[in-house]
Amino acid sequence: MPQVAMKYKYKLKDNLLVGGGGFLGAISRYELGSLFKIPPEGFPFGTFVINLSGSFVLGFVLTLIVGRTITPAINNWRLLLATGFIGAYTTFSSFTYEILMLYRQGNIAMGLVYSLASLSGGLLCVWLGVKLARQFKARSPLSE
Repeated sequence: MPQVAMKYKYKLKDNLLVGGGGFLGAISRYELGSLFKIPPEGFPFGTFVINLSGSFVLGFVLTLIVGRTITPAINNWRLLLATGFIGAYTTFSSFTYEILMLYRQGNIAMGLVYSLASLSGGLLCVWLGVKLARQFKARSPLSE
């Protein structure tokens, strides 16, 4: 197969992995977010839970991948889960818009609490994901 054709074959596969993961991440985000009903001036729990759980999963997945030989299979999982699923699942643009709306509604304190809780909670969740993945890697017969 010519070099150019091979490049596009792999690019298409990569795009399908990212798109498939993105589809599942977007649907998951929509379904989980719909479980939370936010009063007009209330704390946006749906986005908060989505961003924290996404931080955890991203920390977990990337830690399992880091330090391993990047085989085509590992790269496929990275594209599907980290780039596609988590990329569509997490909601930074919604997060920043909700903060702006809280500020505009005069809920400065609520906006600050939401900002700080999301950032500190996100850091904690990504740290927990990394920690759990390291323990998982240490016990896994697949570790290199």
